[in-house]
Amino acid sequence: MRAFVFSMALGAVCLPSWAADAAGAAAPSVNPQEIIQKFAAKEAEFAQARNNYTYRQSVKLEELDASGNPTGGKWELVEDIIFDPEGKRMEKVIYAPVVSLQNILLTPEDEQDLRNVQPFVLTTAEIPEYDISYIGREKIDEIGTYHFTVKPKKLAQGKRYFEGDIWVDDRDLQIVKTYGKGVGVIKHSGDNQFPRFETYRQQVDGKYWFPTYTRADDTLHFKNGQDQRIRMIVKYQDYKRYEGKSTITFGGVVNDSSTPPSGSQK
Repeated sequence: MRAFVFSMALGAVCLPSWAADAAGAAAPSVNPQEIIQKFAAKEAEFAQARNNYTYRQSVKLEELDASGNPTGGKWELVEDIIFDPEGKRMEKVIYAPVVSLQNILLTPEDEQDLRNVQPFVLTTAEIPEYDISYIGREKIDEIGTYHFTVKPKKLAQGKRYFEGDIWVDDRDLQIVKTYGKGVGVIKHSGDNQFPRFETYRQQVDGKYWFPTYTRADDTLHFKNGQDQRIRMIVKYQDYKRYEGKSTITFGGVVNDSSTPPSGSQK
């Protein structure tokens, strides 16, 4: 948006043999590199699978005052990610009122972040692009996870990257939460600032964890001294698997895959 390797030194502790055995049984050792390779492979499977799903994506971005109250400036978009009769993936706009943002402008980088960075997927092919550091084990909403930090090794012109934290389910080995921001080399001139966001996933098909909710509530600090607080909410809903001429859903079949899912938001 534009204005108008983790390390820790541990001291050695001597324990009786029975205590060491008990500690080892309670907290099995973690091999971060092995976990990274396994979850990246699962993420590659998921990325391919998600390309065969239709879903609805709704976005609402609001300008706020310093206290968090809406000031009237906003951008909204609801679109269905579907397939045309030839099976080509397409975006069908359902709702797009006139943009009323007053203090910020949306840039191509904002759109890239919306499409690719906020629903972040880290596959085997992308692992060499990032420095990934293991933080430890944590619980996210009662889900056991491995916590990692992620940072791009270098920034290629025209490409957007994720920088922040990811939490990986310790059983399914898929990302269930991300918290960070989009980064990259800006091709055009201007003062561009990007908010920090968090994205949550849910298991919607019994196998893969899909992005379902992204939220950003952050203050953008522009170089001209202007500060602008914004709030953005992105929802990903109505996931349905595309099967050629028909879409198999959870509990039914939609014969016309180009028909928008029910529940249009306006």
